[in-house]
Amino acid sequence: MTRIVYLNGDWLPEAEARISVFDRGFLMADGIYEVTCVLDGKLVDYAGHAARLQRSARELGLSLPLDEAELLAAHREIVARNGMDQGMIYLQLTRGAADRDFVYPPAGTPPTLLMFTQAKNVLQNKAAEAGIRVALLPDLRWGRRDIKTVQLLYPCMAKMEAMARGADDAWLVEDGFVTEASAASSHIVTKDGVLVTRDLSHALLPGVTRASVLSLAAEHGIRVEERAFTPEEAKTAREAFITSATNFVVPVVAIDGETIGTGTPGALTRDLRRYYIETRRAAAI
Repeated sequence: MTRIVYLNGDWLPEAEARISVFDRGFLMADGIYEVTCVLDGKLVDYAGHAARLQRSARELGLSLPLDEAELLAAHREIVARNGMDQGMIYLQLTRGAADRDFVYPPAGTPPTLLMFTQAKNVLQNKAAEAGIRVALLPDLRWGRRDIKTVQLLYPCMAKMEAMARGADDAWLVEDGFVTEASAASSHIVTKDGVLVTRDLSHALLPGVTRASVLSLAAEHGIRVEERAFTPEEAKTAREAFITSATNFVVPVVAIDGETIGTGTPGALTRDLRRYYIETRRAAAI
């Protein structure tokens, strides 16, 4: 079935959706994006994703052409038009089309707003059952990783390098500390049962799923420390895991070939994944 996409106020078959070759998202990576999970045909953690989208737009001086109610309605409509039960909605906002120039185009230039769906069985995740292996790589991205921009070349390169090393993903390291994975937040659990995750800054994206998991941990009496941790601390942790919008909570069972804990998904990681799915599924809109 051909997907129906949203493009600048129009609903179009995917083959008919066209964006200008002069679009600054294409020419300059001058844009932001957001991904919202769909489960049971409903939006998971939508409020967090909408808020982060607005923050990214403010940081880059971009204006969303839809207000809060219209944006929610568009998300719901694209799910309905595509009959999607599980998967994701990808949204991309760029500064629009203009002659190539490092200077922003004139005020009033229409932005480009695109949305499409991508089916994915988010509940049946083999990685969540077996765990993933990660490779440590230097973090060579730009300095404003807290903005969810479309500048994703280095994360792609890092993931490919990790796979070439026999791993499933990369954990990025800067100044001796782990920042995050190629497209997810990184977490460890110490031998004392403390959940440790990097504190928020310009160095990493404020993960929506990260925030939900930390809240759930606190609700269940799990001690949380938001601080930087080293690769060495991660390798000797009792458990490790990543969080992201469509993967939820996924265990990490090896780092640079060194086994984490027992080499199998840890109990706390499994519990957090279950808590997340149960609560966010119930609260989806």
